[in-house]
Amino acid sequence: MKKENRYVGFVRVSSREQEREGFSLSVQEDGLRNHAERRGGVLVKLFRVAETASRHDERTTFRKFIKYVKQHAAGLDGVLFYKIDRAARNLFDYVELERLESEHGVPFESVTQPSDNSPSGRMFRRSLATMASFQTEQQSLDVRDGLAKRVEEGLFPSRAPYGYKNVRKNKRGLIETDESAAMNVQRIFELFTQHAVGVEKIVDQLFDEGHFYSPSHPRFSESKVYGILHDESYLGKIRFRDDWHPGTHGPLVTQAMFDTAQALLGNKTYRSHQMVYASELIRCGHCGRPITGEPKTKETSTGMKTYSYYRCSRYSRGQHPRIRLTEKILDTQILAFLERLDDRFSVMGDWMSSLLESKLGVSIQRNHVREKELKRQLANCEQRSESLCNKWIDGKIDDERYELKRTEIDQQIDILQSQLDEQRTQITAAKELSKDAGRVFRIIIDRWPTATYQFKRRVLESVFERFKLDSQTLALCDETPFELLLADR
Repeated sequence: MKKENRYVGFVRVSSREQEREGFSLSVQEDGLRNHAERRGGVLVKLFRVAETASRHDERTTFRKFIKYVKQHAAGLDGVLFYKIDRAARNLFDYVELERLESEHGVPFESVTQPSDNSPSGRMFRRSLATMASFQTEQQSLDVRDGLAKRVEEGLFPSRAPYGYKNVRKNKRGLIETDESAAMNVQRIFELFTQHAVGVEKIVDQLFDEGHFYSPSHPRFSESKVYGILHDESYLGKIRFRDDWHPGTHGPLVTQAMFDTAQALLGNKTYRSHQMVYASELIRCGHCGRPITGEPKTKETSTGMKTYSYYRCSRYSRGQHPRIRLTEKILDTQILAFLERLDDRFSVMGDWMSSLLESKLGVSIQRNHVREKELKRQLANCEQRSESLCNKWIDGKIDDERYELKRTEIDQQIDILQSQLDEQRTQITAAKELSKDAGRVFRIIIDRWPTATYQFKRRVLESVFERFKLDSQTLALCDETPFELLLADR
């Protein structure tokens, strides 16, 4: 009895246009099965890549295909493709296919572009593969140019983040606010920054309040909440090529609220001084108790705005003066102190450099330790991702579980990378601060209006020991070298 030939097939569609041109998955599959039957064989395994597959999914499927053919090469009579350009997107992939033939003895067969395994046949196939690679690379350049153009117009280059939605108007892809999801985003920031609710409890509270992620997945995951709190898209920005660009979509949170969230995320604790930068660094001139701060969100004619106020912890007791200081007034007075320091120390660069190095040395060392730990966690996540992919390729986990775990790991990687970038920024800023000592206070003054709360607090802790608040006027306590040199003689 004649042996039945055994084939493995690979079909791929990159776009809906290719389906309309007659290269749909079903057309390719039928072509491969008919070809196998004409050769007196059967298609024992078929690998499919749909037009909805991501680049990562496509690469994973191709690797899975190559691995399967190598493992079962002894029992296979060939690998089948509909066309050469359906087999490989680039020359590197095509080389892998030729190695199946030359090293593992599994012939390469194109159903609609037949060729024999001879020098002329291989030259014909390689010419087609080169043309396919050129078309792929050119298309990639065209797509990148198109994405860059969208970003220039203030539009997301791909799917809009949670809280927004992609819509088509007049044959153009535009961005609109998804009202229901936007309310969820705003509630997450509100709970985290104004009510000091931890991420784990936010997940439960959102569900209890009826804030659902989606109809099919009503409960938020912790990783999704972390991702939202880190995402600058909610400030009206667009992330493209590792940078942030202005977008046309409206912000969902204020800059002050977002900065507060970053301060809390960076330190992983919920102390009051992280909500406003100068809290507990000021003492009340009346009773000597700490001055604490808190942000308040109010509705104005132009929308919701966040204001920060400072007051004594005994503000509401007995005959204590009921004085509140706005952060705007506080900024003005601190900048006045910094201006005076700039005048007095602009000619004392070497001494300033030595002093700042000693002040910032411990902080820099802590950041280096944190950076090392984040790198370790990031490497661990990447190893988990690779291990997960290998398990999926080997068939040890199904597609649904693979997608779920891969999404979770990808989100963890994004969060860790964001935290690592922040640590590196802090280390660089601290080193530059001590290096450019002659202009250090001018640099601080210039940066102050847009600086984060973490930066402002670090400056106050490094330069001033503490302030005393007399009525609404800050006074130095003359405890640090800087304060003593500013004291009136």
